Amino acid sequence: MTQPQPFFRHLLLIDTERYSDRDDVQQAYLRRMLFGIVDRVLLAAGADQSLRRRADRGDAVMELIDPSVPLTDLLRALLRDAPAELRAVNRLAAGSAQIRLRAVLATGYVHIDEFDGWVSTDLNNACRLLDGDPLRAALRGAGNDFALCVSESVYTGVVRHDHLGIRADEFTSVTVPSKNGPLTAWLRGLHPAPAPAGPAASPASASPSPGRTGIDFRGTNHGVVATTVEGGITFGDTGGRR
Repeated sequence: MTQPQPFFRHLLLIDTERYSDRDDVQQAYLRRMLFGIVDRVLLAAGADQSLRRRADRGDAVMELIDPSVPLTDLLRALLRDAPAELRAVNRLAAGSAQIRLRAVLATGYVHIDEFDGWVSTDLNNACRLLDGDPLRAALRGAGNDFALCVSESVYTGVVRHDHLGIRADEFTSVTVPSKNGPLTAWLRGLHPAPAPAGPAASPASASPSPGRTGIDFRGTNHGVVATTVEGGITFGDTGGRR
C-alpha cells in the first residue's frame, strides 16, 4: 500500500455568490467570467499555469499553488487586482450577469491520490472558511464585489508583518464554527461594530439644538411645554408686583 505523500502548497479557493439562483445560460457565462478573473489575478501574482493545479467545482475553483510563488505577491494580487477585475467585468454586464466572489487564501499540505483526489485537512478547513457565515456576511456588506478571508497561518506568517501593500489593520479576527471545532481566520475590510450608544440624555439635561428658538428664563416655571407657554411664568423676584 502506497503511503500518502503530501506536498506543501498555497491554497486559494474562490466561490461565486448566488450562482444557483441563475439559469443555465447565466451560469455558463458566470463560469467563463470566474475562470478568466482567476487566471488574470494569478498571472499578476506570477503564478502561471505551470505553477498551479486547479479543481473545478462548478460555481467555484480551488487552486493549489506552488510555494515558489511568494505569498506576499498572491495577497497583493487578491487585494488589488481581484476587485479591479471584478469592476471591469461588472461595469458592462447586465444585472443578471453581475458576478460577486468570496475568496479564501490558506496554506497547508495536500496529497493527490491515484484518483486525482485531493486529500488534506488543511484544505478541508479552508473549505469551511469559504462556506462559513462570516465570509458570506462580509460579502453581503462589502462596498465592492469581493470579500477575502485568510487563514491563521497566512495572517501569522505574512499579514501581521505589514508588508508593502498588505495592511494588518485592515484585517479582523473571526471565529468560524466547524464540526471539528472552531477555526480562527481573518477577514479583510471587516471592522467590529461600534459600541452601542449610551442612554439618551434626559430632556432636562439636553442642550438646546443650534438654531432652534425657545424661551430663556430664570425664575419659577409654572408650565413650559417645549416652546408653548401654558400658565404664568414669574421672572425672578417680582417684589409682590404683577
